[in-house]
Amino acid sequence: MAKPSPKKRGLGRGLSALMADVQDDMPKDETPSVRADQMIPIEKIVPNPDQPRRHFDKDALEDLAASIAEKGVIQPLIVRRKEGDTYEIVAGERRWRASQKSKLHEVPAIVRDFSDTEILEVAIIENIQRADLNPLEEAQAFRQLMEKFGHTQDELSKSLGKSRSHIANSVRLLTLPSDVQDLVKDGKLSAGHVRALITSEDPSGLALLAIKKGLSVREVEKMAKSFSAETVSKKPKSTRPVKVDKDADTKALERDLSANLGMKVSVEHSEGQENGKVVISYMTLEDLDTLCRVLSTMR
Repeated sequence: MAKPSPKKRGLGRGLSALMADVQDDMPKDETPSVRADQMIPIEKIVPNPDQPRRHFDKDALEDLAASIAEKGVIQPLIVRRKEGDTYEIVAGERRWRASQKSKLHEVPAIVRDFSDTEILEVAIIENIQRADLNPLEEAQAFRQLMEKFGHTQDELSKSLGKSRSHIANSVRLLTLPSDVQDLVKDGKLSAGHVRALITSEDPSGLALLAIKKGLSVREVEKMAKSFSAETVSKKPKSTRPVKVDKDADTKALERDLSANLGMKVSVEHSEGQENGKVVISYMTLEDLDTLCRVLSTMR
């Protein structure tokens, strides 16, 4: 079967150019070499509605506000001009929020000319670089960069300084049930814990057990394997043929497909035959829409 043509990028600039814009805005120990273009009244700045980061830690925000009250905003925001005399944040929403708490009247800013597509991409990259996202937000950010902007896992690995396996494993978190994902968002389970749950027959039940007993990542990994074994042993005997374990190549293919789609994929190959089926499981209607878009590009 012919491979689908790679998704075309809709950006005028490549990932490396956008990365340079973000890296200019990364916090440094010394006074930044990048100077602000101007001081902008804080009430004329609005946040990016597509900001991938949804949670701002209150304590961390209070600490930053206290620092800004004493030393001011050391690193300027990156903004783009909007209608009239307003500006939209490209990078630096946390500093903008903390500046409001510090009752500043204006903040230093660098004004850049970004398209709607570029501003979303830069916002995603900035949050990933800062490690400001929780594991699920990071996974969704990786998936957005691959689906909306056509970046491959290898490109993201090289540009973001993340291993390819880290990116693949992060995206796999999106195949977990929504109740387990909520536990990650609430900080009740770490990324290590939930990665161990991906292969479990009952990720929701094991997740609650891990929280109740305070299990380590290693313990959850062992429990995930035993959960699978127990589930198989408790199943009633059937007259149907026993399913043969999948070979390493098939399992690797399933992992790659799951990582690329951000959904659970099962490859069922008929033993001794050339036919079979691929089963893709989606958790939400949004996932289904995404799958439809991906399949429509393969015509």
